[in-house]
Amino acid sequence: MVPDVSTGSRSRGLLSYLFGPGRRDEHTDPHIVAAFAMPGIPDPGRAPLDQHHTLLSELADYLDQPVRVREQRTGKKVPQHVWHCPVRTAPGDRYLTDEEWAEVARRIVHATGIAPDGDDDACRWIAVRHADDHIHIMATSVREDGRRPRTNRDGQRAQTECRKIEAELGLRRLKPGDLTAAPTPTSAEQAKAQRAGNTTTAREWLRDEAYAAAAAARDEAEYFSILTTLGIKIKYRLGPQTGDVTGYSLAAPDDTNGHDEPVYFSGYNLAPDLSINRLRERLTAHDLTDQPTARTSGPGPWHQADTALRHLHTSLLYQEPEGGEQQDSVLQAHAAAFGELLHNTAATAPTPLRTELRAAATSFNRANRSAVRAEHQSATALRTAAKELLHTLGSDKDGGGLASLLSTAVLTLIALARWNEARGLRQQATAAHQTLAHLQTAYRQAAQPVLADLTSRTPSPHTTQRYATVLRAAIPDQATRILDDPSWPALATTLAKTESTGQNPRHVLAGIAQQRELDTADHPAEVLNWRLQHQTTERQAARARAATARPHRAGTAGTVPASATGATPPRTPQPGREVPRKLR
Repeated sequence: MVPDVSTGSRSRGLLSYLFGPGRRDEHTDPHIVAAFAMPGIPDPGRAPLDQHHTLLSELADYLDQPVRVREQRTGKKVPQHVWHCPVRTAPGDRYLTDEEWAEVARRIVHATGIAPDGDDDACRWIAVRHADDHIHIMATSVREDGRRPRTNRDGQRAQTECRKIEAELGLRRLKPGDLTAAPTPTSAEQAKAQRAGNTTTAREWLRDEAYAAAAAARDEAEYFSILTTLGIKIKYRLGPQTGDVTGYSLAAPDDTNGHDEPVYFSGYNLAPDLSINRLRERLTAHDLTDQPTARTSGPGPWHQADTALRHLHTSLLYQEPEGGEQQDSVLQAHAAAFGELLHNTAATAPTPLRTELRAAATSFNRANRSAVRAEHQSATALRTAAKELLHTLGSDKDGGGLASLLSTAVLTLIALARWNEARGLRQQATAAHQTLAHLQTAYRQAAQPVLADLTSRTPSPHTTQRYATVLRAAIPDQATRILDDPSWPALATTLAKTESTGQNPRHVLAGIAQQRELDTADHPAEVLNWRLQHQTTERQAARARAATARPHRAGTAGTVPASATGATPPRTPQPGREVPRKLR
């Protein structure tokens, strides 16, 4: 059961909608099921057609009477005096009778402070039903005694009451809200998108683009620059004293109102973590010394991101039992950086993978919004690796680096979902599982051609059998599952490549098997293949770094190397050797 509280200023306009045919003729039999005073209250839905509009006006005036009295007494107009709360059952729930909906309405107005039980001076309200699965509760937010009702946190209180009603009426139990959900598009926004032939509303499109821009940006200026290049209009809110930016709003291209003016949405109204303050916390944590720079050598960007993700995965698996809020803040920061990694991976991956990766990034936006405050400075390494995907010249010639990264991302996401579940963050955990479905599909798309190529280059049967014997000795408990895995031939090829670099296959297999248990892996040979490839790349990178850092033999201080002048360097005496005299 889903309540959705909002406010407005036109009682007559809302009543016309509630008792009208709807925007797409979807309203059937509109009628009042409950009210603050049922006997004698006009019901336009059950009146003859020739009296319909007259009764609408009478009902609006009747509900507005306390509002008009207050305005006459104070000499000021009451702002946003119309309180509106649709309440909808979940798909698949049973049909509720008018009597049951009436009880739901009475409990909602009591819980939200609109009309507490037994309060004769409470606000005037009605509940209208015009469909099988929902009602609309409308109230005017001035009490009979002229005071405004105490409706602070009314949306949260309505949610809490709905959870109780679901249990009592045997309805589907929805997840409790935590005030971190992004605002949903209004019915007017949805209808506008349908008329324009768009699958998403302007609000949703702006939200997705803002998240992607935040993932790519290195600072606040670049964030707004990226949005501008997309044709998005930006309106800044400036402080009256300092002139500093204290907020911003975005408008989609060609999205205008009836006056041909851009329709702006503030960052907070797109999503709580897109407000200017939350953005600054994330962007300023990315220090200038950690900015990505173009690379032409060393491990590729996919490998670097994979390494950073493996560290996060290990942290999630081995959390301190008494880590408390500090540990949660660190892990929440890494979850935010993981979201940026998904967005940047979607932007740079091969085209066939981008649809699923974008869907994964969009789903994870909800999983990342949490009441846990993130300590963004602690996730610098992962965030830098995520931005390297956009600012690095490296390439992934065979696709193995990306496939390995996505394999690690799947494992990390599973661990993040469990972390959310352990802390009672049910909405975030559900969003993480939705993300997982898209991410697993993208992984299969990336991994299949790589594994097929490795399989086509499987070593000779004799060599493959030798590796099987080595495997049984190194990982006896899992050997049968690994050898039965369809990806075993691909792993054998990777073992051959590893052995060619001078590594002992048995020692390597034993080492990578200890990185994490294999019992829960559906395809243990695949898991070992990516671990082995990653370790080999790390080994090669370490050797390259060591060679670069090794000091070169040079001349003594104050001398010029021969290569710099073209002259022959002077000969110096060697210990125990005499310099021959020059012959005359």
